[in-house]
Amino acid sequence: MEKGERHFVLVHGAGHGAWSWYRVLTLLKSAGHKVTALDLAASGIHPKQAHELRTLSDYLEPLMEFMASLPAGERVILVGHSLGGACNSVAMEKFPEKVSVAVYAAALMPGPDFDFSAVYDEFFRRLESFMDSQFTFNQGPNNPPTSWLFGSNFMATKLYQLSPPEDLMLAKSLVRPFRLYGDDALWLKEAELTKEKYGSVRRVYIVCDQDNVVKEDFQRWMIENNPTDEVKVITGSDHMVMFSKPKELCLCLQEIANKYS
Repeated sequence: MEKGERHFVLVHGAGHGAWSWYRVLTLLKSAGHKVTALDLAASGIHPKQAHELRTLSDYLEPLMEFMASLPAGERVILVGHSLGGACNSVAMEKFPEKVSVAVYAAALMPGPDFDFSAVYDEFFRRLESFMDSQFTFNQGPNNPPTSWLFGSNFMATKLYQLSPPEDLMLAKSLVRPFRLYGDDALWLKEAELTKEKYGSVRRVYIVCDQDNVVKEDFQRWMIENNPTDEVKVITGSDHMVMFSKPKELCLCLQEIANKYS
């Protein structure tokens, strides 16, 4: 890569895809950086369906294959949004030498002493309402749901309330159901993190102060339980910071890249 150029890897949140980064991707590329935005399995235009995913590894396969393909010595800025933060964490554990800094934007952030189950359970405990979201029960309604599709009203009030209306319209046509894993023991084993690997990668958390789904107090609760190297705040951002505050997020990411890579 040329001098000053950084490689950003953008990991989307639940139900979304690489498409959700189009504004930030354009800004970062215009600033001279290399950018990779991936569709995780059963997301975006990836051909698999949510019900075909059996394990976390299935969901993360596109990210893990990409990280494994990076040339020796190349290090990336790994940016995870929402559930993409948990994906970040697993990638850091498996490829710590390939990540110069990990960025969590309004994201779930498990750690070695703060496992995914604790974060996942706390997220659902704090979520006030699913509104018009739809759930799939493969084993019958008396069992836990296996997938979740965001409803239009849920997105408008919980995720996109400060984002441009055209981006909400885009999302309504592109979001897909995403697999719920719950207390799946294999999921938790696959998401196991260590201080030696995950803990060796520097981390920055970007707080979005008007987030209605991963609320600011929950974001700060995760930071308190799993301290980061730095905390940044983007004021006036809803959950979809890449839509509501794309320029501010782009600037933030460049500042982080300059400092940590």
